[in-house]
Amino acid sequence: MRYFALRASVLFFVTTAGWSTAARAQSGWFWQNPLPQGNELRAVAALSPRVTVAVGDVGTIVRTTDAGATWTLQDSGTRLDLRGVSFVDANIGIGTAVGRSGTILRTTDGGATWMPQLSGTTVILNGVSFVNANIGWAVGAFEYTGLGVIVHTTDGGDTWTPEYAPSKWTLLSVSFVNPCTGIAVGSYGTIIRTDTGGM
Repeated sequence: MRYFALRASVLFFVTTAGWSTAARAQSGWFWQNPLPQGNELRAVAALSPRVTVAVGDVGTIVRTTDAGATWTLQDSGTRLDLRGVSFVDANIGIGTAVGRSGTILRTTDGGATWMPQLSGTTVILNGVSFVNANIGWAVGAFEYTGLGVIVHTTDGGDTWTPEYAPSKWTLLSVSFVNPCTGIAVGSYGTIIRTDTGGM
């Protein structure tokens, strides 16, 4: 009986200690998930201070229009993992999400609805960056070899063209500041840069 009482008091101490730690952690960050879902989220893009979209496993897309107070699960139309998302026009709400098996999705209403695009590839796409409504890049890797892949569009994703990737490693993220200058990063500290629009 004494052993049981001792264990109960230790459990209560550990539990209350955890409560106090959790209370202190609320000073700058506030828990907003797992509602409305519990799948792993891999990328996030903000259109405005109030509108943000996050993407993740099994085709998950969640969206907030009230600065994160509530999140709504959107219909992506796919069960494939999504790895990256990018928005270019907060007024029109044009955005692109990418993922496994060359998945590319496009939205023109701020992430409320999504339509698939033909990427012309079956590789894993991990990151995407658009500089305007038409010009964008996606990066990734061949699933079994890990060789870096870059695809490029100049017509809003209607067609995608493979580009030379001077990296033998998986590319995980990409960012362009204008149609010429961009950087992609990946496995083993890989950093590649272009000042010629990927040429």
